[in-house]
Amino acid sequence: MNTSLSSAVKGLHFNLDRAGSWMAPLTLRVFLAWEFFESGLEKWNGQNWFADIQERFPFPFNHVPATFNWELSMWAELICALALLVGLGTRVSALILMVVTVVATAAVHWPADWSTLSELAQGYAISNKGHGNFKLPLIYLAALLPLVLTGAGKLSLDALLACTFWRRNIR
Repeated sequence: MNTSLSSAVKGLHFNLDRAGSWMAPLTLRVFLAWEFFESGLEKWNGQNWFADIQERFPFPFNHVPATFNWELSMWAELICALALLVGLGTRVSALILMVVTVVATAAVHWPADWSTLSELAQGYAISNKGHGNFKLPLIYLAALLPLVLTGAGKLSLDALLACTFWRRNIR
């Protein structure tokens, strides 16, 4: 009985590992594509408010006109979100979106004033109650990092292109 249970657990782990190599990156890609595309659409349909916070942008973006930053951010969010969705150029797209997220965190989500770690920790929130709100950008960075490090996964155009042009097996 013990060996059959052990065998069943090993089989389950094997099948979960196989499914995970297909589904885990896809789940991250779909989640992130939705979030960043939505943000890009808000910029597409909205008014540019970057001029109000231009001085808070980190170097070199603080030396670029607010209109250009707005366009750059909007197009990066729209194009890279679509690229993530289909898994094309995933590592580059995820890296670009990480840069967008770091800039947004510095300019919008990071607390303006803090002197202790406990004050900084108050900014780890979704809503800004006067202490920043960098929780969501941090979640995005944590979700983008595996895509930068491991790529789009097996269910992607990146994998299909690799299989087609470089004869890699995608089992």
